[in-house]
Amino acid sequence: MQTLQSQLDESQAAFRSQMPAASLAVVDQATRDLASSGVVDTALQVGDRVANFSLTNQNGESKSLSDFLKAGPLVISFYRGGWCPYCNIELSALQKVLPEIEAAGARMIAITPETPDNSLSTAAKHALAFDVLSDQGNGVARQFGLEFSLPNELRQLYVNFGIDLSARNGDDSFTLPIPATYVVGADGNVIYRFVDADYTKRAEPRDVLKALQGIAAQAKA
Repeated sequence: MQTLQSQLDESQAAFRSQMPAASLAVVDQATRDLASSGVVDTALQVGDRVANFSLTNQNGESKSLSDFLKAGPLVISFYRGGWCPYCNIELSALQKVLPEIEAAGARMIAITPETPDNSLSTAAKHALAFDVLSDQGNGVARQFGLEFSLPNELRQLYVNFGIDLSARNGDDSFTLPIPATYVVGADGNVIYRFVDADYTKRAEPRDVLKALQGIAAQAKA
């Protein structure tokens, strides 16, 4: 069975083969700068407690962390937006293992800075059967320590690619979350995390399932 990372690597190879060298240099430098900023190390760690939050899902409904946790552990996937091919590949992979996530007694949500309308489009496109929450202004991403500001060179590159972040996110902050996956226990503490400054790297769904299975095993012990 093909891993998520192998799918992402194939997409990246195709993207880089079509990208001008100057544009690649801008993207690669931005990734290196983000990695060296230390933001990954300061993001919420295993054992940290997640503060409660409330966001609007793709159907316009208000959803809170505390409500999700009443049902048990929660898988949280932060993604940049429906314009990001790597995010779309990851969301589809998570949807495929959703039955296994739920069988492990957990829930699944995704969080994006995009507006609810754009979240709805993404959810419909990938037939997502979980809540996609709109974190406009990246308040929750900031709470997790994942928010970062796009450098000016990268902002212009996005414009050249036809990606209008202001329209998609409903603000002019030009901030995004580092793509990340967290598993939060019913007690609100982080059980598992995957955070990488390289936006082409994502958590393997099987690793998420292993974390959930570990929670279930501890509950039975």
